[in-house]
Amino acid sequence: MSNNTGKRTLVALIAIPFLLAVSYYGGIPFLLFSLLIGLVANYEFVKMGAVKETFSNGIISSLMIILLVLNTYYLVFDLYTLLIVFSAVSLLVELYRNKASAINNLGSTFLGVFYIGLFSSSLVAIREFYQNPLEYDQGGLIIIAILFTIWICDSAAYFLGLAYGKHRLFLRVSPKKSWEGAIAGFVFSIIAMIAAKVIIIDFLSWVDVIAIGFIIGIIGQYGDLVESLIKRDAGVKDSSAIIPGHGGIFDRFDSLLFAAPFVFLYLKYLSQ
Repeated sequence: MSNNTGKRTLVALIAIPFLLAVSYYGGIPFLLFSLLIGLVANYEFVKMGAVKETFSNGIISSLMIILLVLNTYYLVFDLYTLLIVFSAVSLLVELYRNKASAINNLGSTFLGVFYIGLFSSSLVAIREFYQNPLEYDQGGLIIIAILFTIWICDSAAYFLGLAYGKHRLFLRVSPKKSWEGAIAGFVFSIIAMIAAKVIIIDFLSWVDVIAIGFIIGIIGQYGDLVESLIKRDAGVKDSSAIIPGHGGIFDRFDSLLFAAPFVFLYLKYLSQ
C-alpha cells in the first residue's frame, strides 16, 4: 500500500463515521458542518482565483456565505434582501480596492457566493426539510443516502472508467474522464438510491428515489466537471492540500455542492 493510499484510507475511516453521525444528528452540528464546507471551499476558490490575478473579496464573500447558511437554518431574513445588500456592498467596496481587474474581481466574488454559498446552504435546507419532530430524522437519512450515492457514483465512474473507458467525456476539462465511466456512475447512482430506499429511506416514494438518483448521477457528475474546469483554469491539481491524500474541501464535496440545491428543489416542488 502506497503512502498516499494509506493516508486516504485513514482519513476515510475517521471522516465517514463523523459525516454520518453529524448528518443524522442534524441541528447545530450539521449547520457548522455546512458552514465549514462553504467557508473552506470559498477560501480555496479565492486562492485559485489569485493564481490568475483575480482577487475575489474573500472577506465579503465569506461573511455572506455565513449569513446565507445561518439564514437557511434560522429563517430571519428574506433571501432577496440578503442578495441585494451583498450585491450593493460588493460593488461599492470594489471602488476602493484597486486590485487588478474590477470585472474579474467582482465576477469571482459573486460566483463564490452564488455558487458555493447558495449551494452549501442547500445542504441545511435538505437537512431541515422535515420540521415535524417525529419526522426530523428523515432529513438526516436523506443526506446520508445522498453521500452514500455520491461515493458509489464516484467509485463506479473511476474504476469502470479506468477499466473500460475509451471515449473521452470532456477532453478540455478533464482528459481522463470517459463516457463509459460517466454512464457507470449514473447507473450505479440509481442502484445506490434504490438500495438506500430499501435500507434507510423507505419513507420516500420509488419515483422520488429514482429522481434523486438521476440528479446525483447527472448533476452531481457535472459538479465534478465544473470544479475541474476551475482548477484547470487556475493550473492546479487540487483545490488545496487540507485533507491528507484527498486534496481540498472543494475537491471532496464538489458533487455534493452541485447536486444539493437540485435535490432540495425536487423535494420542495416535485416530491410525491
